[in-house]
Amino acid sequence: MRSRFAGGQVCTAAAENYHELLVPALFAQWVQPMLDAVAPGVGERLLDVGTGTGVLARAASIRVGTSGSVIGLDPNEGMLAVAERLTQGLDLRCGYAEEMPIGDGEIDCVVCQFALMFFTDRAAAVSEVKRVLRPGGRIAVATWASIDQLPGFAAMADLFGDELGDWAADAMRAPFAVGTPEALADVLRPAFPDVVVVRREGVARFGSIDDWLYSEIRGWTLSDHVDEAQYARLRTSAARRLAAFACADGTVRFPAPALIATATRG
Repeated sequence: MRSRFAGGQVCTAAAENYHELLVPALFAQWVQPMLDAVAPGVGERLLDVGTGTGVLARAASIRVGTSGSVIGLDPNEGMLAVAERLTQGLDLRCGYAEEMPIGDGEIDCVVCQFALMFFTDRAAAVSEVKRVLRPGGRIAVATWASIDQLPGFAAMADLFGDELGDWAADAMRAPFAVGTPEALADVLRPAFPDVVVVRREGVARFGSIDDWLYSEIRGWTLSDHVDEAQYARLRTSAARRLAAFACADGTVRFPAPALIATATRG
């Protein structure tokens, strides 16, 4: 069984912080590129796998219009609680990518933004995506590039390892587990032979080093596992060890490239 950290599970309080802090800092910039990659039309049915707090699903509902539909699927009840609060009427379903509560061929396009890395059985999940897609249906899957391509997070992982232990460093590195075009294509190719992977440049933006640290601890899987004394030590170390990522005005900015894979069901 994979750990809660490897699976990206968070409590509701952490999900609230995730939405308020990490979505604008990291994830919001990928919403429109992901939708452009599958080009959902008015009246189509779109599935957002690993919807989290629903940022992509909400944007998709605008594109498909009132004659279309969007399903947001996630196993994390904390994330779904936030999504439900933010978006009344969105079809949110609690479930795993490996066993989707959706019928065969019901979906026109599938998006999966920064969730594939956390699936327990990626091959089974990809097979499920193929099953629910109609013939000719489109998919777009985003993962982060490898952690060495995101220097801020590489430094943060090292900090966590030194201050908290290997378990915390591993949790920090988990989102970057499918970080090369070859690795992403290999996951998808058995079900989608025409998969194409492109690298897109992105930027991580935080208000300060303190904001960045708070986002990563209190808005993610470590939230319930770092006490106040540990957090205080992390703040002291982060101010020194992560100073190179701060701009003159104190804000934090560093490269955050992602990989976007696209394919069509035959």
